[in-house]
Amino acid sequence: MKRAALLAGLAVVALAAIVLLRTARLQSRQVTPPPPRPIVFDTAAAASRLAEAIRVRTISREDGPAADSVFARLHATLAAAFPRTHVALSRERMGGSLLFTWPGTDPSRPPIILTGHLDVVPIDPASESRWTHPAFAGVVADGFIWGRGAIDDKGSVLAILEAIEALLVEGFAPARSVYLAFGHDEEISGLAGAKRLAAALAARGVRADWVLDEGGAITQGLVPGVSAPVAVVGIAEKGYVDVELVATDVGGHSSTPPAHTAIGRLARAINRIEERPFPARAAGATRALLEHAAPEMSLPYRIAFANLWLFQRPVLARFAEDQRSAAAVRTTTAVTVVSGGTKANVLPTEARAVVNFRTLPGDSAVAVIEAVRRAVDDSAVAVRALHEPSEASAVSSPDSEGYRAVAAAIRQTFPGTVVAPYLVIGATDARHYAGLTSTMLRFAPGFETDTTPPRAHGTDERVGVGEHAQAIRFYAQLIRDAAR
Repeated sequence: MKRAALLAGLAVVALAAIVLLRTARLQSRQVTPPPPRPIVFDTAAAASRLAEAIRVRTISREDGPAADSVFARLHATLAAAFPRTHVALSRERMGGSLLFTWPGTDPSRPPIILTGHLDVVPIDPASESRWTHPAFAGVVADGFIWGRGAIDDKGSVLAILEAIEALLVEGFAPARSVYLAFGHDEEISGLAGAKRLAAALAARGVRADWVLDEGGAITQGLVPGVSAPVAVVGIAEKGYVDVELVATDVGGHSSTPPAHTAIGRLARAINRIEERPFPARAAGATRALLEHAAPEMSLPYRIAFANLWLFQRPVLARFAEDQRSAAAVRTTTAVTVVSGGTKANVLPTEARAVVNFRTLPGDSAVAVIEAVRRAVDDSAVAVRALHEPSEASAVSSPDSEGYRAVAAAIRQTFPGTVVAPYLVIGATDARHYAGLTSTMLRFAPGFETDTTPPRAHGTDERVGVGEHAQAIRFYAQLIRDAAR
C-alpha cells in the first residue's frame, strides 16, 4: 500500500515537472521587425474619400448584386480620388469588379495579391431610424466615418488605394508585381466577382507568393489570458453546407391526426440534430492560434495551453462555453429556415427546414450530410444538400514568408500587438484564389473587443478617422516591405 502511494506520488511529481518544464520552454513566436518607415498622406482627405465611396449604394441582395451602372459610378469615384494609381497601374473592369496590375521590376519574383470587395449588405428597414447618421450618407463626424461599408469592406479597399497613391507620390516602385483584386459580390458568395478575377489571373499563368484578403482583425479581450491586443490573421476558413430536411405525410383532417404529423416528424429530426453537436477539437488554424498566443498568456493559461496533451479536454470545454469561441473548435449547426402547414385544421403533407453547417477543415460536406442522416434516422424525412457545398479551405503555414510579412507590418503599425494565426469562421472571397497560391491569408486592420457590439453588417457601422489612417499605414508598410 505504501509502495503504491509512493509510486503515485512520484508520478504526480514527474507529471508536474513535465508540465512546468514545457511551460518554461515556451518561446515567443512574435516577429521582431525593423522600425517602421513613415508614409505621408492627408488623414482628413482620406476620410472624405472613404465617405464619398460609401455614398455609392453598391448593395448585394439575395437575388444579385447592384447593377453594373452603380458600380461604374464607384469606379469613376475611385478614378477621380486616386489619379496616380490609375496612371501607374493598369485597371481592368470585369462587370462590377476591378483588377489592378502594378508591374514589378523583377519578373522572376512571384507576385502578391491584395483583395477586397466593393459591395455591401443592405440595411434592415426596421433599423434605419436607429442609425445616428443615414447609412449611405457618408458622414464624417465625431471622429468617425459613418456608413455601410466603412468596415466591410470599402474601408480596406480605400486604405489599400490610399497606401498605393502615397507610395507613388514618394516614388516607390515594386520589385515584384502587385495585383489588386476587388470583387463586387462577396456578400453573395463572390461567384461573379472574385471567382472571375481569380480565373482571369489563372488564365495568365499567375502564381502568387501569397494573397491577402479580409477576415482577421485586431482584438482586445477575445483571447483568454492575453492582456495585449491580439491581431488574428486567418490562415484558413471554414466551409459551409446547407442541408434541407423534408418530412412528408399523407395529410388529411386535423380531427384524426397520426401520432406525428409531418411537422412533428420534422421537429423531432431537428431536435435530434441539435442534440448531437459535432465534436470539438483543437487542430489546424485553431491549434496554431493557441501555440502562438500561449507564450504571451498569463501563467495559468500559459500552463494549460503549453500542455494541450494534458489539458486539451478542459480547454475545449472552456471554448465551447461561448458561441464565438465554440465556432473555432467545431463544425457548427444552425437551424435557419422552417416552413410547413397551410391551415389550422389541415394536416400538412410536407414540412421543410434548412440547417446551415459551418465545417472545420477536415470535416467534409459528405461526412456532415451522412452524420445528419444518422442523427435523423427517419425514412420519412429526406435529407439532402440544398446547393453545391463549399468545403473548408486548406490551412496555410504561419511560417510562410507571407504570414511573416503581414505579422511584421502589423507589429510595425500597432506596436505591442501580439500576432497569431486563426480560423476564419465565416466565408470570404479568399477561397476563390486558393488555386493561385499555397499561402492564403485573411486580415484587415480593424478593431474588435469583447465589450462592443460588432459594427460590420450592423447598425451604425463606422470606422474611426484615426483607425482608417492606421489601416493606410499598415498597407503602405506591408507593400513597401513585401514588394521591394
